[in-house]
Amino acid sequence: MSDAEWAVVRQAFPTPAWMESRGGRPEGYCHRQMLDAVRYLVDNGQCRCLSY
Repeated sequence: MSDAEWAVVRQAFPTPAWMESRGGRPEGYCHRQMLDAVRYLVDNGQCRCLSY
């Protein structure tokens, strides 16, 4: 995912509470990495749940 694509998509994700000093703990994975993983699986046909 390019930086330009991420700049548009990032707005759809909520800001983590810990980044706004509202408590909670940091997330284990970056949103961008998770989205890249999903796109990879769908692009390479690994996501059988979507192939009805």
